[in-house]
Amino acid sequence: MSEFEGRVVVITGAASGIGRALAVDLAGRGAALALSDVDTVGLAETARLASSLGAEVKSDHLDVTQREAVYAYADAVVARFGKVNQLYNNAGIAYHGEFERSEFKDIERIVDVDFWGVVNGTKAFLPHLIASGDGHLINVSSLFGLLGIPGQTAYNAAKFAVRGFTESLRQEMLIAKHPVRVTCVHPGGIKTAIARNAAVPDGDDQQSFAQFFDSKLARTTPEAAAKTILRGVRKNRPRVLIGADAKLLDGWVRIVGPSYQRVLATVAGRIMPKN
Repeated sequence: MSEFEGRVVVITGAASGIGRALAVDLAGRGAALALSDVDTVGLAETARLASSLGAEVKSDHLDVTQREAVYAYADAVVARFGKVNQLYNNAGIAYHGEFERSEFKDIERIVDVDFWGVVNGTKAFLPHLIASGDGHLINVSSLFGLLGIPGQTAYNAAKFAVRGFTESLRQEMLIAKHPVRVTCVHPGGIKTAIARNAAVPDGDDQQSFAQFFDSKLARTTPEAAAKTILRGVRKNRPRVLIGADAKLLDGWVRIVGPSYQRVLATVAGRIMPKN
């Protein structure tokens, strides 16, 4: 049996992007899938694609910020499949805006989805991952969980939090000798709709930011990202970097240290779209 054949896999944020690519790839590898998202139309298409490849699929609307709903969902997944082997906490949203001009509601929304969504999913499913005897938790952070970027204070905060949470939890699983492996994923620029759907402060040009991201930063396809993630899962890597940009910038920050901040501030001030 392969790392994925016959496994029960839970994927949040499965309606599009990396989540959909993971679902389709895993369906082709013989996994049973529990898929969720708030976008029910996109989710239905992902479920159709996965089912067409022969996978058993459970598809549900789920808002990962609603803790009680996440717990109920975990129980429903186990009731349907009898176990959970892998959880991909992939659901996430984006926000671009200077902290000075951002409102608390904007920051709280990003943290609620991108950080607390991961915590909620992990807390609800961890007992089931342990009980499976062969669990793997995969939390999606970001390149912006490895370095700070101007205009991304809220997103940076949430993704750095995911990184710290995941790395700490991996160590706890090792100390407790639980049969749960833990991986943190750091995608660079991925060709998804996340930038086009990103919120911005009132009065900012959202379209300019989306066009900048899509044309200058998004270099890796969701399908390539999914294959990289699954390769990392198969090899039990604690950290998975996706894209040449993530690998290059991570290495650069390690070499130059905190001085990267002044360089990035200079570059970003020149090339990023103005408010």
